[in-house]
Amino acid sequence: MSLWPQLRESRLVRAGRASGAVLRCGLMDTMLADLSVSVVLCYEQTLDEDRLAAGLARALERVPVFGGRLCTEAGALTAVCDDSGVPMNSYDVDGTLAEAMGRVGAAGAQLVDPVDAPAARTGGAPLLTVRITRPSAGGTVLGCSWHHAVGDLHSFMLLLRAWSAAVEGEELPEAELVADQDALLDKVLPAGDCGRPGFRLPGPAEAAALAREVAAGPRANRTVQIHFGDAELARMRERFTAEAGRRISTGDALCAHVVHTIRELDGDTEARGLTVPVNVRRPLGLPPALVGNLLSEIHLTQRPEAGPAALAAELRSAVEEFTADHLNLRANLSFLEALGRDRLGACVPLGFDPERKRFSFSNWSRFGAYRVAFQGWRPVFFSPAANYPLPWVSWTVEGFHGAGLLTTVVLPARLAARLRGAAGRAALHRFRDAADRLPAVAAAVPKVL
Repeated sequence: MSLWPQLRESRLVRAGRASGAVLRCGLMDTMLADLSVSVVLCYEQTLDEDRLAAGLARALERVPVFGGRLCTEAGALTAVCDDSGVPMNSYDVDGTLAEAMGRVGAAGAQLVDPVDAPAARTGGAPLLTVRITRPSAGGTVLGCSWHHAVGDLHSFMLLLRAWSAAVEGEELPEAELVADQDALLDKVLPAGDCGRPGFRLPGPAEAAALAREVAAGPRANRTVQIHFGDAELARMRERFTAEAGRRISTGDALCAHVVHTIRELDGDTEARGLTVPVNVRRPLGLPPALVGNLLSEIHLTQRPEAGPAALAAELRSAVEEFTADHLNLRANLSFLEALGRDRLGACVPLGFDPERKRFSFSNWSRFGAYRVAFQGWRPVFFSPAANYPLPWVSWTVEGFHGAGLLTTVVLPARLAARLRGAAGRAALHRFRDAADRLPAVAAAVPKVL
């Protein structure tokens, strides 16, 4: 056994038949065509890889786009469900499952095989990869990476649920592919919306600065993971509800607390932008079985002097008012269509603005990751694996065994070090009580604050 992962087996998983469907990717899909998303699920048991492969093959019958390839012609991006297949590689590595979990946020953790998104645009790379890692002390790490152009997290969770059901011998959930996303949105969106597109076209100087930020990301930034227990979250929510004089959700409270505390530790007293991505299936009345990128954003301004309770209340109001009329999707489509497909690569989301320290806070909880059972076992840990260590980006998922919440945040290295220090930990966990009982596995992963 070696500290470096040793490849044990490679296979290509196919459904066994091609649906032949050709899906026209939308303008916003095309905007995401250079990005992949990666996650890991950790199981305390050693999973049967033959059963996993057989189950994935069945799941790909239900959600075939993940086993297909992309094609780009005249700037137009399409996804072809041709059953080209999903590479599944199995590795052995020396160490424990807890040690593997501690490496999830580190650069070069080698727990996933990130999809080569730019190569995939012309069919040169798969749209989904699976990497199975077996630590010598037991357990299984299931690392998955998928191309963002074919689906958001909601879409990937549809595939995961179908995969789990196939392995467990249960009925597979429904999944519906979108033949033409722009046409679908044009049909269901109201004639008008908030009128503010979620993208911008930076000038040459800003574009060069953003390119330098991306290139320097692995050297300049660090990933920090913070676990908040249920009792801690309850106190946080209770305090903010009392201070705001209105009901505050746990997610609103955590977002406000994390953003405010990080600004506090950074010594930053400026008003800063905050972007919160939102799944639009519900506000648009779309079926939850739709596979695609169906996201919009809430944009707020965080003012440190107002305090976290005020930010939580503002976020709660924005979420409650988030209806079809508040979306910016039609404005997005109009902006991108006017720009033209050949210039989409020069466009960036409003949420990506590192020079102005705009924070992007994604809530990935309640997507059912801890219900993804294989052979009767559920994961003890689910986490994003940061492909691109860009600053001021975060994701929140359920914590160990599905208890509490785990926030993963990418920050400049010096600021990340402050979070890890005694003062940073105390500020982040100001709502924790010494008597709080945390999951035993949390103590075994020392890199999680």
